[in-house]
Amino acid sequence: MHTAQFTEPAPSGTAAHWSVGEITVHRVDEVPLPPATGPWLLPAATPQVVGEHDWLRPDFAGPDGVLHLDSHSFALVVDGLRVLVDTGIGNGKTRANPAWHQLRTDYLARLADIGFTPGNVDLVILTHLHTDHVGWNTREVDGTWVPTFTGARYLTSRAEYAFWAAYDMDEARRGMFRDSVVPVEEAGLLDLVDVPAEGIDVAPGLRLLPAPGHTPGQIAVQVSSAGATALVTGDAVHHPVQLARPEIGSCVDIDPVQAEATRRALLARLAGTGALVLGTHFPPPTAGRVVADGDGYRLEPVAAAPAPAAVRAAESGARRPAGPGPTSR
Repeated sequence: MHTAQFTEPAPSGTAAHWSVGEITVHRVDEVPLPPATGPWLLPAATPQVVGEHDWLRPDFAGPDGVLHLDSHSFALVVDGLRVLVDTGIGNGKTRANPAWHQLRTDYLARLADIGFTPGNVDLVILTHLHTDHVGWNTREVDGTWVPTFTGARYLTSRAEYAFWAAYDMDEARRGMFRDSVVPVEEAGLLDLVDVPAEGIDVAPGLRLLPAPGHTPGQIAVQVSSAGATALVTGDAVHHPVQLARPEIGSCVDIDPVQAEATRRALLARLAGTGALVLGTHFPPPTAGRVVADGDGYRLEPVAAAPAPAAVRAAESGARRPAGPGPTSR
């Protein structure tokens, strides 16, 4: 990976974004996740473990060692295409997890703030088909779940879809598929892609890389422009504590051994390159560079910058304050 060239952050409340060469990547906030998420999701990331890595506080963990996690998407324009990576939890959906149940957020308004609307998004990339990554695939209209992004192709890996299509799901997951995946497929908007070991380009500067383990067909998304590179992790890395301790896995990893191997390979590939890492659940500052640190790694944060004037004019500017969520940190 090439060394990335980033814009310098400035004190402004405009939409959180990073420049990767000539491409601007926006973070589209949905909701902060409750404090109980960390101990449930990453049970080995105890307060004692977190306390051994001072760089995690205060951005990525509280003084009590409780992890901070968020739900958000990334939005970018590549080769004239408006691209959205993952679609969060969604509004008004019946979910077993109380933090995800019947949300009401301003997610679509935040997308509109940067010039992305349900009618003009061209491509939705789903890193994997978990509930908190597919929710805004659809929205409810007159009691029916319909695709949110009516002009977009929704893209995920063939291996990912095949796994879940054959999986003996519980009712909660079947409900998620019924309201967030099936309507997209029935509308003829779902594209399945074979992702080889070396990855596959889906647009100039936009490459899908296999990242199996958390789910069998999970993908990471590499963005490249003008000698700069960024990587959207999917859930190969849920939280920066996994840089310090790559052996820490998630309680919902389908194949924990493969998930750790994938994480270690990604971190080794990224370390020292200057490439920007964009964590799908990393709280602000969300992005950074991977550097070696003892037996593991750490994240050197790269603060989000305000949109340049030309981009603000084209994409309609500032991000709104975060919408209501099930809890605050």
